[in-house]
Amino acid sequence: MKALACELPAKLGLPLSRFSRSELRRYVLAAGIVAEISGVTIWRWLHEDALRPWSRRSWIFPRDPEFSVKAGRVLDLYHRRWQGRALAEDEFVISADEKTQIPIRTLCHPITPPAPGRPMRVEHEYRRHGVCAYIAAWDVHRARLFGEVVKKISIVAFDALVAQVMRQEPYRSARRVFWIVDGGTIHRGQRAVDRLQGQFHNLTLVHLPTHASWLNQIEIYFSILQRKALTPADFSSQGAVATRILGFQEHYQRIAQPFEWKFTRRDLDRLVARWAASEPEELAVAA
Repeated sequence: MKALACELPAKLGLPLSRFSRSELRRYVLAAGIVAEISGVTIWRWLHEDALRPWSRRSWIFPRDPEFSVKAGRVLDLYHRRWQGRALAEDEFVISADEKTQIPIRTLCHPITPPAPGRPMRVEHEYRRHGVCAYIAAWDVHRARLFGEVVKKISIVAFDALVAQVMRQEPYRSARRVFWIVDGGTIHRGQRAVDRLQGQFHNLTLVHLPTHASWLNQIEIYFSILQRKALTPADFSSQGAVATRILGFQEHYQRIAQPFEWKFTRRDLDRLVARWAASEPEELAVAA
């Protein structure tokens, strides 16, 4: 039974993506492996080895050959270090990214507020009015927010946000300002480095590894924004979305504290070692 639970159903000729207890029971009875068995017994046997074939978890192996190097640099910056030295008081770290495809939609019926014994009611039907995007930057150690809502992301829009930040104090006269970004098209590669560092002599662009958005602190803020201000969504225009997002940005700024980032280079080394130990050989060669 445990061996079957560790097989993909398709390899057994079943038109299933994963097993449930009832499907496992049905299979072993049809195959004549047992004469009779209950779902409770199957669950007990699988529980002994913490097997849950009905569940799944999404994951991906890193594909960036310099994953550890790039991730390590970012982790050092979060702990106020760069190339083995502590950052000075006039050096700053900013995490930036875009929240794309924000839906502009109007619910067919207005949201009903909570009442005694009844939660908020949200109509599931809506009218679409397109999408927009939010470009934002987060000062990692000072808990400062900057952002703009745009129709769509672009190099011009991102560079405008960078300029907005870099032309105000304390960043304008800072010794260095590190901007942490992913490999998105508007800030990808050496061309983005040359473009931005050419405009601001004290700016240092630091790229995250591929598939490492979980290392970008601005994503934490985006998740807070989504839960607190954008769910449920009921907006008639991009202006309405901008009012909500920028209003929340101002609200959050008043209460914000730096995120308590505990993941270190040592944790990264353990994680990479675990990946190496569990990665199939053919994938390890490809990586």
